[in-house]
Amino acid sequence: MATNNIFVNLPVKDLEKTKEFFSKVGFEFNPQFTNEQAACMVISDSIYAMLLVEEFFHSFIQSTKKEIVDATRQTEVIVALSADSRDEVNELVNRALEAGATPYNEPVDHGFMYAWSFQDLDGHLWEIVYMDQNAAQQ
Repeated sequence: MATNNIFVNLPVKDLEKTKEFFSKVGFEFNPQFTNEQAACMVISDSIYAMLLVEEFFHSFIQSTKKEIVDATRQTEVIVALSADSRDEVNELVNRALEAGATPYNEPVDHGFMYAWSFQDLDGHLWEIVYMDQNAAQQ
């Protein structure tokens, strides 16, 4: 089976503020797929977040007749990203909080797994997780 790319599409109110926020968190953008309506945030070699101005995002869902969720009041998805260490979890979440994110949960330590979450500027939930594979198998 071929490796597939994942594109998570998220509506945002202010694309420039959102790009500035995620740049401070440590993410980069692919300029080939970034313009005034959308920004392609590179999460890994095969995972991307397409940050779409709400009006542009709505053009993708018009046929469904669904409304865009207000992520500051409802939750539709939690974007969970893996980290290589507990320190990396803390560093990424702390950078997000310093850049203007809102805390979502306190850090959760299950011994073999450590996670911490934040809400971005639009209220989307991001959970950063480190899992010690050796400890999880015991």
